Amino acid sequence: MDPRDLRVGDADREHVAALLQRAVGEGMLTLDEFSDRMDTAMAARTRGELGAVIADLPGMHLPGTQLPMPSGAGLAPTSAPLPLHATMSTIRRTGDWQVPEVVTIKSRLSDVALDFSAADIRTPVVTIEVDDILGSIDIVVPEDFTADLSALRCTASTANAKVRGGPPVGRVHLVVRGKLRFSTLNVKHPFGTRVRKWWGS
Repeated sequence: MDPRDLRVGDADREHVAALLQRAVGEGMLTLDEFSDRMDTAMAARTRGELGAVIADLPGMHLPGTQLPMPSGAGLAPTSAPLPLHATMSTIRRTGDWQVPEVVTIKSRLSDVALDFSAADIRTPVVTIEVDDILGSIDIVVPEDFTADLSALRCTASTANAKVRGGPPVGRVHLVVRGKLRFSTLNVKHPFGTRVRKWWGS
């Protein structure tokens, strides 16, 4: 069998997602190109389809190949995705927590709250992959964040973003993608931010 016809799994797709994040940080891709390639990567079924997404990006490759991947001058190494799994539970990340380029949320009948207000973020784009059933996800971001929820697939669910959608103008662009089933997801600024806006300060 041609190696390009071998099937790929979620780990391979997440690896390519991290490479695309790095390419944005190094100025090799625009955010529009990043979004298009992420759609292709998440839909890829074979190594050939997935490899084509990064074929023109120098030094970036799929797992199992022999090509080296440069760390890049002045850039911190890409951190591994952060998996958050919950079943009939509550997960909260607040304060000074380290945010990788990719956060994956798999939750069932659970509440998930991510507060990026004081988080340690060292990448211009953060991707949140969501797989939620009968849950609630609240994401709090500073004023200088933008967010894109266009890649979410919703079934009997609600997804709201009360922050600027783009084009990115601030420090970090948040991409939320994946599946919601009988769930709610909100992206918003801290409460104090909304109060100041109401009072015009």
